[in-house]
Amino acid sequence: MHRSETISINSADERQNADILLHKDAVLDHLSQMANVAQFVSFGPRLDQRYSRIRGYEPNHQFETIERAIEALLNASPDGRINIRSYTPQQPKSRQFLYGLQNIDEVVSGVCRLGAEGLHTIINETIDVNDGGVSGVVIGDLLEFAPGDTPRCVEKAGTVSLPREIGLQLLEKVYGFRPLLDYDPALRIEFSIHPLRRGHAYEHTIIWELEEVGPTNLNADIRWPNLFSRHIGDKAFGLLVADLLDLPVPATTVIPRFVAPFRLGRPTGTGEVWIRTCPVEQVPGLFTTQRGWRDPFLLLAEEDPQGIALASVLAQEGVEASYSGALLATPDGSPIIEGVRGSGDEFMIGHAAPEILPDEVLKPVRQLYERVVSQLGPIRFEWVHDGKNVWVVQLHRGATATSGSAIYPGEASFYHRFEVSSGIESLRRLVHKVQGTGEGIVLVGDVGITSHLGDLLRKARIPSRLERIHQYGS
Repeated sequence: MHRSETISINSADERQNADILLHKDAVLDHLSQMANVAQFVSFGPRLDQRYSRIRGYEPNHQFETIERAIEALLNASPDGRINIRSYTPQQPKSRQFLYGLQNIDEVVSGVCRLGAEGLHTIINETIDVNDGGVSGVVIGDLLEFAPGDTPRCVEKAGTVSLPREIGLQLLEKVYGFRPLLDYDPALRIEFSIHPLRRGHAYEHTIIWELEEVGPTNLNADIRWPNLFSRHIGDKAFGLLVADLLDLPVPATTVIPRFVAPFRLGRPTGTGEVWIRTCPVEQVPGLFTTQRGWRDPFLLLAEEDPQGIALASVLAQEGVEASYSGALLATPDGSPIIEGVRGSGDEFMIGHAAPEILPDEVLKPVRQLYERVVSQLGPIRFEWVHDGKNVWVVQLHRGATATSGSAIYPGEASFYHRFEVSSGIESLRRLVHKVQGTGEGIVLVGDVGITSHLGDLLRKARIPSRLERIHQYGS
């Protein structure tokens, strides 16, 4: 089955290897000896059964009739649906493909018709790629995947790219089991993982292809938003990455729309809960954050009734805040750190001006940044200092264009002056009006350049600057 091997036909073993190269079902039979594959039964053009892997039966069990084989496969398939794939050894790429069949007579008719056309057929259990799981490829130290797609997703934009071990740990955190992907790094593995067990070995991990490629030197490109961060929510993905990098993240239960709830982080000791909405992509300051419990399902229904903006709700243990704030990286990689005494919620939405931060707060926040930037590159994060330690409550990747008083650089044909006392929702409306016109915005007032008001302008890429009335501490 290894494409890198050259096979001659001089022995029984070599003839078997040649059969593997020519027949898709022989590939599956060989693969099933090493991994969990989708349950299947295969037939030649004359309707002679060739191979089978069906849970509850011995490998390659020979059924009395086609009807019995199909009945067994339908009964063993979790979704009660099966597919028919057809091919010829000379042209192994699939010919006609019939998906999601549920009726035995319909399947038998299809197999007989395709056989009469001289085609081999493989009947396999239907595996829904939209079941909340992911598909992807692992090769060397690189793991890439996406939800709602086949392993070919790695050829598309938005695929998650992680170092193998970090990727496996992330998937284990989310799904509650470790994917069975601990193969030799010299192999390229196409896989899918599923919340419900599937396949002839009845496991969560399905292997679709193993290929020997030899040593590789591929590096992960950790970035988000991506297709999986949209699947579970931008904040949730950032906190997962932070947690897997062993950063201090408050204990958090993620309650997503599309997968079962999962946990991350470590206890803070307060025993209090904050509820934080988690958009598909970052939307600065728009959705609810509140101290104390609130029904997450009612919250999702109220704030996102169409189910397209919010991917999840976070129930996060609170931190005893002595200082709180945010950090962002400037174009040259140096950090801007701002914050206030106590909780940072009013600061982030522009209701509180930044204060002079003591060295015992600035130093550990800067050290945390230097530690993470060596692993991820430039980042932005929101932090809380409890008097002893810094906690990361949001993490985003990427440098900003902010420098000095310039929030986002560029020349504008006209600058709207916006009084920050008007509030973030008024700014959001102005941003919507100005975006794409070539005009700019000046924020007037004592607000943090790292606040959500600044985030709004950076995200919209509107030429903008901050004009403070007072300096820090005055």
